[in-house]
Amino acid sequence: MNRIDRISAILIQLQSRRVVKAADIAERFGISLRTVYRDVKTLEEAGVPLMGEAGVGYSIMDGYRLPPVMFTREEATAFLTAEKFIEKLTDNSTMSYHRSAMDKIRAILRTAEKNTLEDLDGSIAVIHSRSQQQADNQDHIQTILNAITQKRVMQLDYFAYHSQQQTSRMVEPVGVYYLDSYWHLIAYCRMRKDYRDFRLDRIKGISISNDKFIGQHPALKDYITQTAREHKLETVIMRIQKSVYPYLTNQKYYNGFVSERLDGDEWEMTFLTMSIEGFARWFMMYGDMATVITPDVLKDRIQEIAGAIVKK
Repeated sequence: MNRIDRISAILIQLQSRRVVKAADIAERFGISLRTVYRDVKTLEEAGVPLMGEAGVGYSIMDGYRLPPVMFTREEATAFLTAEKFIEKLTDNSTMSYHRSAMDKIRAILRTAEKNTLEDLDGSIAVIHSRSQQQADNQDHIQTILNAITQKRVMQLDYFAYHSQQQTSRMVEPVGVYYLDSYWHLIAYCRMRKDYRDFRLDRIKGISISNDKFIGQHPALKDYITQTAREHKLETVIMRIQKSVYPYLTNQKYYNGFVSERLDGDEWEMTFLTMSIEGFARWFMMYGDMATVITPDVLKDRIQEIAGAIVKK
């Protein structure tokens, strides 16, 4: 990217955020901090009203806006690709808002780019695999995001799978994430006085209250990282014959896959699992063509299951 294009891109980045750190600009464009400072100075000299504070970052004075930018063909194509994912993996409200945004994007495209999107529309698809669950997200995503931006407490009518009971909770939302076919809400539950993970397809009713929460919650990414550290993970090392390996497909990722290496006619694979029981039962499908190296507790459990099967 030449310097003129980079400076224009930096300006767009500054317009898209309240505050942008110099380190974030450097990382995005692969440049040094010194180059960032030089580019920012160029913008200031060009009349862009920038405000900078040491240790905080740069921001543009409120009210300053450039005319709408033009999207390149590649950027427009990326939007179309994202639209396909949103249609399959979110909910009705999110899909509706995105379609509205896409109409606005198409409205400012040149004719050639519009034609490209129309030609490509039938050439991009997101298809659920047979193993992927079709979850009903109950059209809750936008309601939750609105509550997060307004810092409003939400009331949930939630069906807890482990107890098979429906309860009413007052929660302070932190964020949403998508994992293995399901959307999840991380929120501080006032009833449990702790953070909880709520699956959106199990939220039977949701409303935003007038009650605002004041406390500062951890960022979603930080919470997920911390939770992963707190779970006790067991290291599993197994060897499986090369002829069977292709049948593992995506199953290995659902069982904590970490790494693998080919050793002659066998793959040696390493996993981190939270459930020895679950891993043992998955391993049994390939047990005649695979060997557990470690841990012993997994070997013992597999023998117990095999013994119980023989007795039947």
